[in-house]
Amino acid sequence: MKFSEMPYTRVDMEAVKDRMMTLIANAKNARSGEELFENHRKYYKLTGEVETMWTIASIRHGIDTTDPFYEAEHDFYDEAGPLFQNLMQTYARTLYESPFRPYMEEKIGKVAFKNIEIALKSFDEKLIPMLQEENALTTRYMKLMANVKIEFNGETCNLTRMRVYQTHQDRSIRKAATKALSDYFLSVTDELDEIYDKLVKNRTAQARALGYENYVQLGYYRMGRNDYCRADVERFRKQVKESFVPFVSKINAARTARLGIFDPKFYDAGVFFNEGNPDPVGTPEEILESGRKMYHELSPETAEFIDFMLENELFDVLGRPNKQQGGYMTFLPVYKAPFIFANFNGTSADVDVITHECGHAFQGFLMRDEEIREYGDIGMETAEIHSMSMEYFTYGWMQSFFGDRYRDYLKMHFEDSCTFVPYGCMVDEFQHIVYENPDMTPAERKQVWAELEKSYRPDIDFDGDPFFGQGGYWQRQQHIFNSPFYYIDYVLASVCAMQFKVRMDEDFEGAWKTYLKLCRFAARDFYRNMLADAGLDSPFAEGTVEKLVNALETRL
Repeated sequence: MKFSEMPYTRVDMEAVKDRMMTLIANAKNARSGEELFENHRKYYKLTGEVETMWTIASIRHGIDTTDPFYEAEHDFYDEAGPLFQNLMQTYARTLYESPFRPYMEEKIGKVAFKNIEIALKSFDEKLIPMLQEENALTTRYMKLMANVKIEFNGETCNLTRMRVYQTHQDRSIRKAATKALSDYFLSVTDELDEIYDKLVKNRTAQARALGYENYVQLGYYRMGRNDYCRADVERFRKQVKESFVPFVSKINAARTARLGIFDPKFYDAGVFFNEGNPDPVGTPEEILESGRKMYHELSPETAEFIDFMLENELFDVLGRPNKQQGGYMTFLPVYKAPFIFANFNGTSADVDVITHECGHAFQGFLMRDEEIREYGDIGMETAEIHSMSMEYFTYGWMQSFFGDRYRDYLKMHFEDSCTFVPYGCMVDEFQHIVYENPDMTPAERKQVWAELEKSYRPDIDFDGDPFFGQGGYWQRQQHIFNSPFYYIDYVLASVCAMQFKVRMDEDFEGAWKTYLKLCRFAARDFYRNMLADAGLDSPFAEGTVEKLVNALETRL
């Protein structure tokens, strides 16, 4: 079914509660493992129906954040979400405590029960009012970012449109664009500080209500971290500082020399060539059609996938005023359909959507007929491997998107991907410091960010900018507000995807077969076991980052 034709009805929470309480009672009274699993199938059906309606409402609200109907629906789910979560937690506890748990472990896997254990440590009914407040605060941030209006170059620009000017080949234009962006954020920084301060205090209160010292451990549980801990992440960040930061400094030096800039400033960081960054050729429709051709040539599986996506209108990728910023892939369980949301702006980022978000969607498509829904509960450190690796697997088709400048795109993508790794670690360390010190003032938080810049991005010169130069950049990183502790997953996945890049340079077909196996493996085992099965080095293992950097330097 085409997305535009999918019917929407607000979830009747009272009816859902009645059905869920029946499932909970049936689970408690089950007389065999077989009976318990049959009841669990009904749980799949109910939660799939709720998640589908909820997701449709969320997508349509994001498409136009000023639409009054879907704005009201979004607000409804902000309130209803924690109530539904409470019902699911109660049901999960019955499985966890069931005498037939060994049978269910055989059916849905040990990973599923580890995830239940973590979920039980991260939620309590008494948190519902705080969770509702947290949802309202994150929605407030998203609306503020979606409705940015900056007057520049004779037009009214949102954040997506401003990115075009920030990466302009004319240095004076990108400098002026970055100043306009800085001026805007200066005008709202107090409001953003207020929102984030309330979020930090809210999340800290949730953690303490559950008996934790601060939000860090609770944040890890909320991210479903079932196979590694904070100490592992700290060791990984240390490897990045030691190996990746110097490597990125070499990349930046080569890039600025290529540009002929000998006093590089922060507004030069997104530009890779004197003639400007390569932009895709063709209209958005032609980009999507090139994507169809590419995936038809890549494999039979990707051919089936892209036809399904395009024929069912499962993309909303055009940038528009009042549209939610960013991009993502989500899934509609009732229709067994992935959906991709993005904001095309005429830059190479449009093609990144066709590779990165399609990597997510392709994995979801491969798993669409899997009955055991718990196998789809992959951690984000795994999910991002699917997306980031697809960016590299599609390198051979970039001429279709960039014409004569496809080699420039490949160079830019490779350098930009490497440059991201230290930045992603900086975002993560910032959040650890903030939640370990929840009483910091907004000014102190900005000082923390400014200090981290020196460790992770020592080449950046903010040229005295009153916002970005004073530690304010993090305020435009939506994950910090909406998804605490998510961002390191991108970095962990980058290290794995780059290993695929090294492997596919040597044996593309072998690497692709392993990638397909990884996608289908999903959440059948824990993260490190899954990496070992795919022949990938764990990012946490000592020496992994150094070994990878050595391999990447030969490709630079």
